[in-house]
Amino acid sequence: MHLIIDGYSENQEILKDEDLLAKWLESYPARIGMTRISTPYVVRYMGPELHDWGISGFVFIAESHIGIHTFVERNYVNIDVFSCKDFDAQRAIEDFREGLQLVKLRSCLIDRDWPQPESVAVNPPGFTYHE
Repeated sequence: MHLIIDGYSENQEILKDEDLLAKWLESYPARIGMTRISTPYVVRYMGPELHDWGISGFVFIAESHIGIHTFVERNYVNIDVFSCKDFDAQRAIEDFREGLQLVKLRSCLIDRDWPQPESVAVNPPGFTYHE
């Protein structure tokens, strides 16, 4: 499963708080049944334009990874929860909505099922294959 969330927060203090983001990435995998296998890596990015700065955080989980990228001046955040193990995507959306105080968001859930050998040649809907 790959959950993608793009959202707008009403709280810039949350979006620029490196410690909060690190603590979130430290504890969140267990909340959705995942196994954290690294410490969170959080960096502040300062772009050439004021509106380019933000915080990016990433944590490896045994099932894949979770990444969060904030754009503070735009009140904007991108979130990826990427896992080879199923999780409650609706719960994750609500957790991020509440935790980051998102007032508007859009999400996309991509099914990342492991294909069976005989079904590899079949193109599932929504995917374009290039050979």
